[in-house]
Amino acid sequence: MIIVTQPFGPESATGLRAAEAGMLADDELLTGEAVALDVRPAGFLLRCASGVIDFLVYTTPLAAALYFFIAVALADSSIDPALAQALLVSLIVGFLVIAPIVVEIASRGRSLGRLAIGARIVRDDGGAITLRHSVIRGLLGFVEIFATLGGIAVVTSMLNSRSKRLGDLLAGTYSQHERVPHPPSLAIPIPPELMVWAQTADVAKLPDRLARRVVQYLTQVERMTPATRDRLAFELAAETAPHVSPLPDVHPHTFLVGVAAIRRDRELRALMLERARLQQVDPILRGLPNGFPDR
Repeated sequence: MIIVTQPFGPESATGLRAAEAGMLADDELLTGEAVALDVRPAGFLLRCASGVIDFLVYTTPLAAALYFFIAVALADSSIDPALAQALLVSLIVGFLVIAPIVVEIASRGRSLGRLAIGARIVRDDGGAITLRHSVIRGLLGFVEIFATLGGIAVVTSMLNSRSKRLGDLLAGTYSQHERVPHPPSLAIPIPPELMVWAQTADVAKLPDRLARRVVQYLTQVERMTPATRDRLAFELAAETAPHVSPLPDVHPHTFLVGVAAIRRDRELRALMLERARLQQVDPILRGLPNGFPDR
């Protein structure tokens, strides 16, 4: 058994927690209630893939409509040139400006390209977009995507951390990546050397970001090198220690496994107790008073 040589008590974790509280990460969103949300903007490559799909979706039927319109115009020489020009402009505006706006409003920030990559257009504060946002994005999208074949959008997206194009910057929106991988199962038992400690250990609720990091570490530890595993184990143990009492004299990896197992077992018991209590009061909640028949 390897004894901890680097302290991971409250003193070592206080500075880390203070640093996290003093500034927000780039992928965090601060709501009006001062709650930090961990959101993921769609990356540059994902936005490029989404843009290519949407470009083909809107330009392919436009090309077919233009081909049919030109064929009819050439076959019938009696068509007024002014009317033909107006119809031509209407086709272009309808397919490249109005259609993207309507699709974005109807799908609440999605499109076929964004649906393929698992993204959605939202406001900078994380809320749903409105007609105003879609109109601004649609009008500028005609210039930066269709008129310049995506040149302006690509350059603008490369110059900011959230991969915003010009329409996003003026409308106050960005593309939020909503698709996440299926969480792997973490069925780990309490280590044998911590069985006695687990009976009296007091493990408080961990911060959400710290709890996710511990779970990610435990699910990926088998694929890590020993040096990386030890380094991450010491760092996570130092942040987890202020929430645990008493601290066991074990290796940080064993400590993290024990904490994760205890939290899982206790939360499972709490959920099962809540389910049992709901089942007890369910007949009362669903029943009718005074024996009134259920019609």
